[in-house]
Amino acid sequence: MITLDTRNGATRALITGGAQGVGLAVARQLVDEGCKALVLLGRSEAKGRAAVAELEKKGAEAIFISADLADPAACLAAVETGVTRFGSLNALVNAAASAARGSLVETTPDMFDEMFAINVRGPFFLMQGLVKHLLAKGQAGSIVNVLSVNVHGGQSFLSSYSASKGALATLTKNVANAYRRNHIRCNAVLPGWMDTPGEADTQARFHGAGADWLAKAEAAAPMRQLVKTHEMAGLITYMLSPQSGVMTGALVDYDQNVPGIIGE
Repeated sequence: MITLDTRNGATRALITGGAQGVGLAVARQLVDEGCKALVLLGRSEAKGRAAVAELEKKGAEAIFISADLADPAACLAAVETGVTRFGSLNALVNAAASAARGSLVETTPDMFDEMFAINVRGPFFLMQGLVKHLLAKGQAGSIVNVLSVNVHGGQSFLSSYSASKGALATLTKNVANAYRRNHIRCNAVLPGWMDTPGEADTQARFHGAGADWLAKAEAAAPMRQLVKTHEMAGLITYMLSPQSGVMTGALVDYDQNVPGIIGE
């Protein structure tokens, strides 16, 4: 078991997309590893209430905040709410994102702006809020951003999505470099194709995929599965924890396909 206690007390985490998918998987893992205070950000009140109830049964104190990541004021307010409720926050996982489809020629200005507002501006101001809090308190902290293997170029129908994740990759390194002497670490995980409720919705909405999309996808995958959120949550928890030592500014691919390799 990874111990999540830091030099400044127990881990208190804010997780975007914390009511489902990657975010909820990370919240579960954090609680299993000893985290007792979590702020979950999302849009669905119903999913948020269910997630809070589940985590409280596991012995944690959790709150859900319904917030639009495209709104910087809402992001900063969420950090303040967490600090007020728990006394401090020292961990952030930016797991929520928009994965709307659109090639270079299909993407409208509104689509582009919405993608960057959710995938870049939201994480930027959440990190700003947390880092300001940590600097004011003189405390250490850890941030993990969930990116995508599309950072390496991306599929043709993921033009603005790939660009937004590339921007967040650069921001990850910038924050890591800027605050390393304050013992604030910032890393990122770059997952490949994932098995999540959100991906199921995306497959149906944008690709007309049927209920068997997952079975077909996994049958064709090298390791006969897509990325599982509960497996990746272990890596994210490790990267958040003191067990990962001085690790900062790392962009870690989490996939069964190797970028830059053509063929088998």
